[in-house]
Amino acid sequence: MTENIVMSKQRLIEAIVAKLEAELAVLERAVSAAREAATHEESKAEDPHDTRGLEASYLAGAQAARALELRQLIGMYKFLPLRTFRSDDPIGEGALVLLGFGGRKTYYFLAGQGGGLSVSIEGHTVQVITPKAPLGEALQGKRAGESCELEAQGNSREHEILSVT
Repeated sequence: MTENIVMSKQRLIEAIVAKLEAELAVLERAVSAAREAATHEESKAEDPHDTRGLEASYLAGAQAARALELRQLIGMYKFLPLRTFRSDDPIGEGALVLLGFGGRKTYYFLAGQGGGLSVSIEGHTVQVITPKAPLGEALQGKRAGESCELEAQGNSREHEILSVT
C-alpha cells in the first residue's frame, strides 16, 4: 500500500489545497454575512451600551484575517516543492511518513504550516503535522526503520517509522 501513496504526493497536496479552498469558501461567505450585519441599519447602536454593530465588525475582522491566513496557506501548498525522500534520508519538511504503533499504521505529512488538517487519499487518511508539533519534533532527523518516542497522556509511546517518502 505504501507504493500507491508514495506515487501520489502531488494528489495529496491537491487534496489538502481542495480542503483549504472549501474552508475558505465557507469562511468568505461568513465574512460577507458578518460585514453585512455590522453595517445593517438594525446594527446601529440604540444607546451607549448597545454593541451589536461593534461586535459584528470585530467578528468580520477576525474572519477576514483567518481568510487571509487560508489564502496564504493555499499559496504555500500550491508552490510547495515536492521532494521524494529515500529510505535513508532524514525526515524533514515535505516528508510523507508511515508510522506503526500497536498494530496500527498511520500516515503523516510534515509541512511547514497547516498542521491539524487531515485528508483522505487513496483510501488512507493522512494527518498534516508541523515541525513544531510534538510528533513533528520527534520525527525530525529520524529515518525509516528507526523509532521515535512520544509522550501522550503521561505515557511514553514508541512509534516505528515504517517508511519515509
